[in-house]
Formats: sequence, structure tokens, C-alpha cells
Amino acid sequence: MLSHRPVMLAEALAGLAVHAGGTYVDGTYGRGGHSGAILEALGGSGMLHALDRDPAATAEAWKQHAAAPNFRIHARNFAEIGALAAELGIAGRIDGLLLDLGVSSPQFDDATRGFSFANDGPLDMRMDPLSGESAAQWLARAKDEEIADVLWRFGDERNSRRIARRIVDTRGETPLTSTAQLAALIATVPGPRSHKIHPATRSFQAIRIHINGELAALEAALAASPALLAPGGRIAVISFHSLEDRMVKRFFREGGGERREAVDRHAVAPLASRPSLLKRVARFFPSDEEIALNPRARSAVLRVAERLS
Repeated sequence: MLSHRPVMLAEALAGLAVHAGGTYVDGTYGRGGHSGAILEALGGSGMLHALDRDPAATAEAWKQHAAAPNFRIHARNFAEIGALAAELGIAGRIDGLLLDLGVSSPQFDDATRGFSFANDGPLDMRMDPLSGESAAQWLARAKDEEIADVLWRFGDERNSRRIARRIVDTRGETPLTSTAQLAALIATVPGPRSHKIHPATRSFQAIRIHINGELAALEAALAASPALLAPGGRIAVISFHSLEDRMVKRFFREGGGERREAVDRHAVAPLASRPSLLKRVARFFPSDEEIALNPRARSAVLRVAERLS
């Protein structure tokens, strides 16, 4: 059941203010929980474009909504949303844009995808398993300084240097190819750690974010969003990680205007002195009832902003 429960569904629909005849974009289809609800609210009118880079997700979208004339699924990374909108001729006409960040529950639950160490599987972690470098391939070649930097910056892992050194030492004798193998290695590394989570949790999160370029994709989508929305159109972003949420919060707070060069590649840079393009509308957290039904929702934050006229 966890695999098919979209996070903050009612809040996302309310934040987007979905109305009949509108044009909407779901930048992260996943398994279609949010998209299905948007289509239902549209009632056969308007148009919903959905994106996902996972071939399993796009295949599921065709199965679920092949008969819907006002739905199209695009096998694209949401970082490309600006280019896609230009291709479709909907830039400046989108009434609502939704981004539900991170890994979907079906991806997380499928051991063959390598996102979790709950069940052993290949050390992959790619959202598109047909493209790019897997986690195993990256760990086999990266220097210990690079690995440590990723674990610290994307996972706040206090043992980042020790873990990186152990990975490099171990791979010389035994290639790291499975999730259980990596999790067990990390668990043996001494040093400070939280007793509330598995010792490998932060490292797996960090490696996944790096392999998929998740923060760079978010920054690209945020930067493109003001020009894509119609006046009064809304962008709603559900994040599960503090780095993502800080990026969204800052971008919305600064009004989504033209940015100076970023001070680092993970932060939305300070705005130049230009009029704001967005105004913050709402912030939502999952209810206690939702968290009880779906514990994975506990760290979620939904932020909504609206395009000014």
C-alpha cells in the first residue's frame, strides 16, 4: 500500500488550485497518484503533461491513462521542463506545476533498483537505469576526497572521511556491487552516528542524490518556472530533504527573479535588484493521520508560490 500513496495529495491539489480547462504539469509522475487526482479534477477538460525519466514510470502512465485525451507522458528529466514547455508551446500558459522530489516508493521498494539496503540488490541507484553511471561504477573510480565530499554535502554524514577511506581500501580487494555489501561496510566504520537510523542511511541518500544530479535538476526547474507559469499560475514543490527545501524556500522568498551567479552549485543565488516574479502562497506539512498511514511522509514539506501578473 505504501507504494501507491501520494504524499499530501489534498494539500497539493489545494495549493495548485486545479480548475477545469487549465493546463498543468506534473514534473515527477512516479506512479501517478498526483497526476490521477489532477486529471479527475480537470474532468476531461484542459491538459495535463507529466514527466518522468524512469522507463517503468512512463510505462505505467501509458497503462493508467492511455484513454485520457487530455494527458501526455514525456520521458524526460524535470530539469528539462523549460525546453519541453517551449517545444509544446505552453511556456507562459501553465496554470500549475507540481514537483514531488526524491525517490518514489515503487523505486525504493524494488531491490533491483539499488536505492535501499532493506533488501539486497545491485548497487545502481539510477532513476533512469538505462542512462548514466551507476553507484557501483562511481564508487569504483572516485577518489576518497570526492566520495567524502558527496557524503558530507548531500548526507551530512559526520563519518564521511572514514567511510570514503574504507570504500577505497575495500574496493582494491573486493568490488562493491551490492546494496547489502555497501551497507555492511559502512556499519563497520567507527565514529559518531545517530542511533535512530541505520549507519548507512545518510550515505545511501547522499550517493543517490549525486548519481542522479537531483539538486542540479531542481535548480534548473526552479529557474525556469516563473517564465513557464501563466499570470496567477502556481508552482507546488514537495521536498523530503533539507537541502531541497532550503533551495525552494529561498527561491520563493526571493521572488524567483533573475539570479546572479550561484555562490555554490547547491544554492539558489541572491537575486539581482529586479521585481519579484513569484509570491509565496502556502506551506503544508503532512498531518499526523497521514504520517500514521504512510511513515515515509514524515519529513515532507510542501511549498506553494504563485506567478504575479
